[in-house]
Amino acid sequence: MNLLMQLNGVLLIAVLALPLICLVILYNGHVSRRNAADYAFSSIDVQLKKRWDLIPGLVETVKGYAKHEKELFVRVTEARKQAQAAQGDERFRREGEVSQGLPQIMALAEGYPELKADRQFLSLQRNLTEVESQISAARRAYNAAITEYNDGVQMFPSSIVAGVFGFKKREWFQIESVERKVTNVSV
Repeated sequence: MNLLMQLNGVLLIAVLALPLICLVILYNGHVSRRNAADYAFSSIDVQLKKRWDLIPGLVETVKGYAKHEKELFVRVTEARKQAQAAQGDERFRREGEVSQGLPQIMALAEGYPELKADRQFLSLQRNLTEVESQISAARRAYNAAITEYNDGVQMFPSSIVAGVFGFKKREWFQIESVERKVTNVSV
């Protein structure tokens, strides 16, 4: 009889502990995925800051050759400032505006042979191309981390734990289709 009571006590503790263990495992999974997404975003952030640092030099170099393109220079410079100040989804939108304007500035070089031969412009162009490639790779890694995070937030039963502890779905960092269109720049 005493052994049966001890067995019942152990069984009761196991039944009560099992949901708690599941809760801890699901919660820690959410935290781990959130941290991976934050880490992936910080990788994008580093590359975006590198791009921000290149933009003033690029604009000034091109501006000297293409003085009548002032509106484009102002738009890209303003988008850069707004992206630096923005957070979350608004930042992604602003970075998209920067991404849209930079190819237009680079395309200006086609109409200015002296600019295409300028060493500073060539160096900036090479650095910008490298940074854009790194941003693209970091964006893919970030979006993969966000997909995994969102899966955890939206799939049952972890969606219950996510709702209770305030884990919310996050958005991908992507360039909208409007921003992907090819633009013609006339000089």
